[in-house]
Amino acid sequence: MYNSFTIAFKYLQYWFRSSNGKGHGVHSPFVFDFITSVLNDKGHYYAYDKVEHLRAQLCADTTTIEVEDMGAGSNHTKSSSRSIASIAKRAAKPPKYGQLLFRMANHYQPKNILELGTSLGITSAYLSLGAGSAKMVTIEGSPAIAEKAQANFRQLGCKGIHSMCGNFDKVLPQQLQEMSSPDFVFIDGNHRLEPTLRYFDWLLQNKPQEGVYVFDDIHWSAEMEEAWDSICKHPEVFLTIDLFFIGLVFFNPSFKVKQHFSIRF
Repeated sequence: MYNSFTIAFKYLQYWFRSSNGKGHGVHSPFVFDFITSVLNDKGHYYAYDKVEHLRAQLCADTTTIEVEDMGAGSNHTKSSSRSIASIAKRAAKPPKYGQLLFRMANHYQPKNILELGTSLGITSAYLSLGAGSAKMVTIEGSPAIAEKAQANFRQLGCKGIHSMCGNFDKVLPQQLQEMSSPDFVFIDGNHRLEPTLRYFDWLLQNKPQEGVYVFDDIHWSAEMEEAWDSICKHPEVFLTIDLFFIGLVFFNPSFKVKQHFSIRF
């Protein structure tokens, strides 16, 4: 994983090479709609208050749990014993990105959502509340964290979320056989090159006609940058958007020519 100085330097590079996020000069109607209707939607949704109230509670929770980390680990601590507060502050997506995912789910209204990496369920809740009628499956590797996430879903009244616990390598193939083609996927786990590309290949075997895959932390390490580059170059991928901390892959039968965008957010 990159250190904070390297990530800051890469962010500056991204900022200067990316478009201004206003939609000026974007010739793709699909991307222009995404920028104006989703990315720059400044409206305040009731779900924001519900989820952020939960986040505040979690950030004040000093309860300690044992965390089984099956991915690339944390860049803050190597200890398996962590407080709920530390997980909420460091592992959960910040409000800016959680609320973007809410707006994406609300705008595109997916029918089947799949999340790899539940953590405490903050992002899961945003996705579920954004697409209220969607069926959602979220997978977490750590039993203690998964248990806490389920309690959080009950507190928020998120009844459409089916929570699973286990190693992605074992749980994901079985889940893809059982569920309808997921048209919204959020991948926030493992953060290594080979597993990320393996999950992507598995997902492509069950690819929707229209939908979006969201990859977290695409500039978190050299491995994740390599994985993102490979995904962008994949022959079945025609539209990607780099928002630095997350990368978006859109699927639509109308996409005929590869287009890759970096947009400030």
